[in-house]
Amino acid sequence: MSGKRGLLRKGRAMLEGRTDRVIWNFGTCAVIVAHPGDETLWAGGTILMHPESRWTVLALCRPSDEAVGSHFTEALEQLGVSGRMGELPNTPTCSTRPARDILQAITALIPPGRFDLVITHGIFGECSRHPRHEETARAVMTLRESGRVSCDELWMFAFEDGGGKYLPRPSRDADLLISLPKEIWQRKYDIITGTYGFAADSIEAQTTPRQEAFWKLGVRKR
Repeated sequence: MSGKRGLLRKGRAMLEGRTDRVIWNFGTCAVIVAHPGDETLWAGGTILMHPESRWTVLALCRPSDEAVGSHFTEALEQLGVSGRMGELPNTPTCSTRPARDILQAITALIPPGRFDLVITHGIFGECSRHPRHEETARAVMTLRESGRVSCDELWMFAFEDGGGKYLPRPSRDADLLISLPKEIWQRKYDIITGTYGFAADSIEAQTTPRQEAFWKLGVRKR
């Protein structure tokens, strides 16, 4: 864990404190997640609040249930964004994959060009324990360092669940804490339950955050 925290500190631009007043000047944005639905659960409100931006959502895993693909397409329409699903097998939650597989999955999906903002998982994940989320975060950081993912800012989901003791909640040391208007949260919740089909008593539905939290990594000048 200490190594992960050192990696995060290396890239972070430490702010004065958390805020829900974000100066939004991002024209092109990408959200890179491990699974369909992650984009809505952790960043759907932010996406819905900024339809003026051009969003691209990339989900690395193609679940064996082909219906999820149609759910993903419908969710993108409701979010007002474009996106693609990858070919990475949707292996069990606790399993890991070689780093090269995750790197290749991202580079195969991401379109050429530079993004103003890229959003992805936190390097600790959002719940205990999902290595695929953590692997995705590390891969995005690696690709940014190498220039294969080009962006001015990188945000990472900042949630934790106390080692599985409670539902995921915003991390206390998150750089950005964005409170969602009631109608925005409801649209997000409807996508999670109605479009993706998670039951009201599922962890996903119960978790659906009313505040979206992010760690903000160093701004990279053009």
